[in-house]
Amino acid sequence: MSAPRYDVPEPDAFTRPYWDAAAAGRLLLRRCRACGRAHHYPREACPHCWSEDVVWETASGRATLYTWSVVHRNDLPPFSARTPYVAAVVDLAEGPRMTTGLVDCPDPALLRAGLALTAAFPDGVPMFRPAD
Repeated sequence: MSAPRYDVPEPDAFTRPYWDAAAAGRLLLRRCRACGRAHHYPREACPHCWSEDVVWETASGRATLYTWSVVHRNDLPPFSARTPYVAAVVDLAEGPRMTTGLVDCPDPALLRAGLALTAAFPDGVPMFRPAD
């Protein structure tokens, strides 16, 4: 039996499609059929109009960097072994803003707001990397 992971949530019946898609390299959003708006993190009701007529939708995987921070110290396992790492907020092409992490950034000094990003799924966790 493997040790429990503390860096990803425990999927439940509602979030299992999200985590299964991430494990397969796809990012899912929720889209409201009443108002047409997409949202992230996944919720059972639309945070914009409160409709419960919300469905899963595959996102494009494209985003732009909104803000970020390079974390040099985090005493919580397993994050302490990963420092330094880049925590970020990105604007998804579909509209929602998402808190995430950046990978494949050898020089965080080159990051800038508006940088084009593409989804990456290390260990089945949705993250982003610079597009080019």
